[in-house]
Amino acid sequence: MIRRFGFWVALWLFVLSAAIVITILGTFILYPIDVHFLDILDQSNVQVTFGQLYANFAQLMAYLHFPWITTLHMTNFPVSSTGAQHFSDVKNLFLLDYAILIITAWPAWHFLGQLKKNRETWRLYRQSTVAMGVPIVLGALALMGFDRFFVTFHEILFRNSDWIFDPAKDPIITVLPEDFFAHTFFLAFILLELICWGLRHWAKKQFRA
Repeated sequence: MIRRFGFWVALWLFVLSAAIVITILGTFILYPIDVHFLDILDQSNVQVTFGQLYANFAQLMAYLHFPWITTLHMTNFPVSSTGAQHFSDVKNLFLLDYAILIITAWPAWHFLGQLKKNRETWRLYRQSTVAMGVPIVLGALALMGFDRFFVTFHEILFRNSDWIFDPAKDPIITVLPEDFFAHTFFLAFILLELICWGLRHWAKKQFRA
């Protein structure tokens, strides 16, 4: 009983961490789209080309991804001490998510294999149906007021106010507008919804078999 509960926990942690990782990696495509769609260069008034901006974004993402890069350096954007601390906190969350993904990968896939082998995939139906409601509810709350949703998200994850950037000290925030973060959140919600739908669809097949 306890062992099976552990497998269920591993499965849903894997699903959640996978959706987050795919979203994080997806920003490499999403960001240049938003640079043009949101007219970020003109709106921010920063004196860089698109190529320079994307190179700086890549430097930031490399710092957030790789444990061996211990100091954040962006060629065209200075970083204050509070800005550096916030990005360090974000880096820790990124690495935690990757760790959860790696640790839960084998238990999750082993559990799915066991369910398939024992013809128990139907057990996924109810849980995946409930899980499908989570991104819908979160997405609805975000649509009702993303500003409040964004602030609450930061207040939950961070114990300090370093995430409140001063554009004069950390101009990088001017090229990372709130709308870009809104798009990343909705991408994560959509991916989570699709994964849950896929598990539900797989479970539903056994009812027809």
